Amino acid sequence: MTYLLMIAAILAVLGYLIHRKPDTFSYTRSAVIHATPEAVFREVEDFRRWAFWSPWAPLDPNCKNSFEGSESGVGSVFNWDGNSKVGAGKMTITETRPHEVILLDLQFYKPMKALNHTEFTFTPQEDGTLVRWTMSGRTNFMGKLIDTVMNCEKMVGDMFVKGLVNLKKVVEAKA
Repeated sequence: MTYLLMIAAILAVLGYLIHRKPDTFSYTRSAVIHATPEAVFREVEDFRRWAFWSPWAPLDPNCKNSFEGSESGVGSVFNWDGNSKVGAGKMTITETRPHEVILLDLQFYKPMKALNHTEFTFTPQEDGTLVRWTMSGRTNFMGKLIDTVMNCEKMVGDMFVKGLVNLKKVVEAKA
């Protein structure tokens, strides 16, 4: 009986912690790339170029990728279906302001369904371009539970940092 009470108490505390987590999230990382906003913007607005810098691309060399719509910019769509490290989903560019902002809808099908929003901003700096990569969205009970036992902000943030380092290498090599 004592074990049942302990388990019930642990579950109650866990439920309380999950309930108190916000219903939304936003993860941002940034880097300065020594190139013009135009040069960086071109790499991000063309999904076919993501294979050269995306932190997820090396995690599944056999990932099935397909493209729809415009070759780049608004209406461009990138679909992927890969292993458990990359899952499956779809990205669609929904808005751009040339050399300033790219907005995407990011739809995950697996490992769990979600619709998030991604934003890239490109701000001129004296020594190049400040690139900010943000993903935001709503989080349900399961997402809150996962975030309680795993630090999703750090996990996603670390991948953004890798991606920005890769993007920096690709863009600066061309400059």
